[in-house]
Amino acid sequence: MEKKSITSRAHCLVLPYPAQGHINPMLQFSKLLERQGVRITLVTTRFYSKNLQNLPPSIALETISDGFDKGGVVEAGNYKAYIDRFWQVGPQTFHELLEKLGKSRDHVDCVIYDSFFPWALDVTKRFGIVGAVYLTQNMTVNNIYYHVHLGRLQAPLKDHEISLPKLPKLQHEDMPSFFFTYEQDPTLLDFVVAQFSNIDKADWILCNTYYELDKEIIDWIMEIWPKFRSIGPNIPSLFLDKRYEDDQDYGITEFKSDDCMKWLDDKPKGSVVYVSFGSIATFGEEQMEELACCLKECSAYFLWVVRASEEIKLPKDFEKKTKKGLVVTWCSQLKVLAHEAVGCFVTHCGWNSTLETLCLGVPIVAIPYWSDQSTNAKLMADVWKTGIRAPIDDNKVVRREALKQCIREVMENEKGTKMKSNAIRWKTLAVKVVSDGGSSHKNILEFTNNLFHS
Repeated sequence: MEKKSITSRAHCLVLPYPAQGHINPMLQFSKLLERQGVRITLVTTRFYSKNLQNLPPSIALETISDGFDKGGVVEAGNYKAYIDRFWQVGPQTFHELLEKLGKSRDHVDCVIYDSFFPWALDVTKRFGIVGAVYLTQNMTVNNIYYHVHLGRLQAPLKDHEISLPKLPKLQHEDMPSFFFTYEQDPTLLDFVVAQFSNIDKADWILCNTYYELDKEIIDWIMEIWPKFRSIGPNIPSLFLDKRYEDDQDYGITEFKSDDCMKWLDDKPKGSVVYVSFGSIATFGEEQMEELACCLKECSAYFLWVVRASEEIKLPKDFEKKTKKGLVVTWCSQLKVLAHEAVGCFVTHCGWNSTLETLCLGVPIVAIPYWSDQSTNAKLMADVWKTGIRAPIDDNKVVRREALKQCIREVMENEKGTKMKSNAIRWKTLAVKVVSDGGSSHKNILEFTNNLFHS
């Protein structure tokens, strides 16, 4: 992408939901805009700003309040209290920020806001500023929630098989988890559905996916939302087109350890099972024991990321470092997935992890935890055909023997070879879409050119 002259720089405020899975892709998109000459100010909550000490120096940082400046959602105690308070305080403090920037003549041309914040568009429009909504989940999940918004799909689900336009047939186990907690607490389903409450009023609708991955849904949705554009996958350039070699991580990571990379360097190609369940998933001791025993008994090497807060759930006799396995509290997931020693990824199927593994050509075993992850697992296994979903028993636990069988299927069987081949195909397409002339590359150019000429 060619950079615009400094004198004509447009200024974008980027407002992600304060969680790593939202900030990472939106920050990555910000870096792409910056390459085009757009000036970026990232806006987050006062509490979460403490996690953003390593932002690229060219990106400015401003804060708003979520009403819990000392502890965020933990201080709130639950999501309902957090959302209720945030939705009162957030719009007010965001309005004050736009007002402050306007008075300082630091003109804002566009607000790119997380779709979880529909109120941000209402505030933005009061200032006559362009509003671009950024969808952080995939188009199948967006389609599901959009139909709830339209009243064409309701919780609790009545039919065991769900049919929606341009989607595969979905069973209950393929649906977002919030449908099944709705009667006990409607907060989270109402929250994710609300992102579509005013989406038709946005000037742009951007999504962290790529056209070739969601072709039929995108063609259908663009008839409803003409300003929809796929602008993903938003992951660092080094792991895609390699256009910018200095773009090696999302830019907010505090940990810098290469221990696991040195460990991987000694392992044969395709011999390691990488296991990680993201920054939120928490399993009970029974599930942790089944995972540990599977990895210990499995014939493959393993690299397992267990957050420090979860380590206490490991079996007492489980060694964190052996010739066969390594347990770490953190690693650079992109670097691990890109390593030739990794042959399989056991994952919760969060959308960012799903995109990363598609972009790096690694087949998966899915153990979804909550939210959209079951739907992502369905897509990986049955639509994109790059993995397998681990079965659960009546206690909703993946047993060691079942997981061992899944890992063998991915790493040793002919079916696994096909999964790997499909994964490489999606990787090739991901590189193509962000390269010159690719679908996402063209959409980003269209968006930035519009900023400079609006």
